[in-house]
Amino acid sequence: MLKPGATIGILGGGQLGRMLGVAAAQLGYRTHVLAPDRQSVAAQTASALTRADYHNKVVLADFAASCDVVTYEFENIDIGPVQWLADRVPVHPHPRALAVAQDRIAEKRFVDGIGGRPAPWSAIDSEADLHAALARIGTPAILKSTRFGYDGKGQAVIAGPDEAASVWEAIGGPAVLEGFITFDHEFSILIARGQDGVSVRYDPPHNVHRDAILRTSTVPAPPAVLAQAEEATALACRIADALDYVGVLACEFFATADGPVFNEMAPRVHNSGHWTIEGAETSQFENHVRAICGLPLGPTTLTGRRVTMDNLIGDDDAVAPLSEPGAHLHLYGKGEPRPGRKMGHVTRVTR
Repeated sequence: MLKPGATIGILGGGQLGRMLGVAAAQLGYRTHVLAPDRQSVAAQTASALTRADYHNKVVLADFAASCDVVTYEFENIDIGPVQWLADRVPVHPHPRALAVAQDRIAEKRFVDGIGGRPAPWSAIDSEADLHAALARIGTPAILKSTRFGYDGKGQAVIAGPDEAASVWEAIGGPAVLEGFITFDHEFSILIARGQDGVSVRYDPPHNVHRDAILRTSTVPAPPAVLAQAEEATALACRIADALDYVGVLACEFFATADGPVFNEMAPRVHNSGHWTIEGAETSQFENHVRAICGLPLGPTTLTGRRVTMDNLIGDDDAVAPLSEPGAHLHLYGKGEPRPGRKMGHVTRVTR
């Protein structure tokens, strides 16, 4: 167990790191952010910042020496530097979770292997592969780059076989083709798993996306989601156990007529869990800090009968919630708003 006063290293300079820094400070821990970003919003709540490339071994050595444990706030980072750090300082979640989550093909094979059910898929390395997979899976379908995609980036819908060539030119390979799923709702399962293997789970939020970006998360979720939550949670727990996972894990699902279909996992705190800051007894950020520091996990009971989190995207009004009773505003300290950029979120708790 790491005692308060220890230093948590955070790889990445975004808003998730910013909120992890707040949670760590509340528990008496220091944070040290390593990120190449010219402007790191995570640095605004950190005890220290190193702005440098992740591959600089001199920087990594100094960073490892300054930290008692290291975590990461996003998965689009090469596995090499993370594994290098893990050989010198505890890293949670373990780099093997990162290796699975950041490669869509590895992720789907892994989930298939432990009894999960992803959408129909095929690995694509050439235009010929794409045509063959479309003939088997059908259209509409979606082609996704295997790595470094988020919020709809690195993917394109294929409405019919005649679009294959142009989409392949735009996305290229390696990629994965996914068949479209008919679903009623999207939802996520968030669990926190401690170093002793004990897990706690949050109520599953119902997620609504627009333009491939999460707009709202609401708990309790509709009955159709709640009916499938137990099966989805069981898969999330199998994933965590198979990876000997430590920290918060988020798994996204589609609620379909045939049960939950796995979409993707995130080996970190997650946008669909931001509601937990005010809406649960222990936030996802605090439970992540507790887990990686070896502390007992906190309760996840709702603090109200309904909780809704709305993302503030681009130039959404960030002032109006300040005069709204029951609304909790979180702004991320970013610069100029632009389309698709997450500037903050608002959580509303109904008691």
